Amino acid sequence: MKKILFLMMINICFFATAYADFTRNAATGIVTDTRTGLMWQDDAVSSTMTWSGTINYCKDKELGGHSDWRLPNQRELLSIADRSLANPAINSAFSNTASGNYWSSTTYEVSSDGARYVSFYDGSANLSSKSSSFYVRCVRGGQ
Repeated sequence: MKKILFLMMINICFFATAYADFTRNAATGIVTDTRTGLMWQDDAVSSTMTWSGTINYCKDKELGGHSDWRLPNQRELLSIADRSLANPAINSAFSNTASGNYWSSTTYEVSSDGARYVSFYDGSANLSSKSSSFYVRCVRGGQ
């Protein structure tokens, strides 16, 4: 069952990336997925933070005249990964990405002490304790 779920997640990631169309607004540092309407933060965040820190960071974010930013769920974060690339494994419309782990808002199903993240070194997804420190990339719209 785990193997089937993993393969389904990989297929979703490839499907979402293959059909996504991104545009970058250099003046605002926002990348927009014109297919889904999701708007992504692309200004550099050079430090890592805990899961709750990223939730608050996005909630308090003001960028491009918008203040309704949030931490993306794992599916949304995987939609900008490009597994044909590495170091970083992200769509080329994004110019400010550390090749590290980025938190998603998706809490681990088995324990609320853990959450899902995406590694933009290779585009993989995994889980970790919410007390770990990872990077953040905020999103608005969708869900």
